[in-house]
Amino acid sequence: MRLWALAEDGARRELTLEELWPHKGHLVLKFAGLDSISEAEELVGCELQVPREERAKLEPGWSYVSDLIGCVVLDGDREIGTIHALQFGAGEAPLLIVREGTKEYEIPYAAAYLKSVDLEHKRIQMLLPEGLLEVNAPLTPEEKQQQSVGHPEKTRRK
Repeated sequence: MRLWALAEDGARRELTLEELWPHKGHLVLKFAGLDSISEAEELVGCELQVPREERAKLEPGWSYVSDLIGCVVLDGDREIGTIHALQFGAGEAPLLIVREGTKEYEIPYAAAYLKSVDLEHKRIQMLLPEGLLEVNAPLTPEEKQQQSVGHPEKTRRK
């Protein structure tokens, strides 16, 4: 299998997967030409990418993260914003990080909230519970500053 390693500095490196095996709840990948741990450490922090035309076909209801990035999220008729990233590990469902201007929302990508997913037109239709956006919206820098005014102990760390 062919894939690419995208480094944090934007450099790309083509890799050929020779082997993979499970180890302590993770997968170990062995790439051609990388024959020691110290050689493999060059890939730490890299994003592994598979060419779109070589990706495995997914079962219905599954999506690749790269297909979700850039999709517009709607709640009924209301446009919430565009998916900027996904965050895993915060619960059963990954969180869609949705931005609209200076606002950013964390929306669970849960089947219970999904009405439709149209990847061809980059649109995700959801039915969100009332108040979810307000609860999951991180504070803007302005809101953080307003909260700390008059409360200097909240801004200091010792």
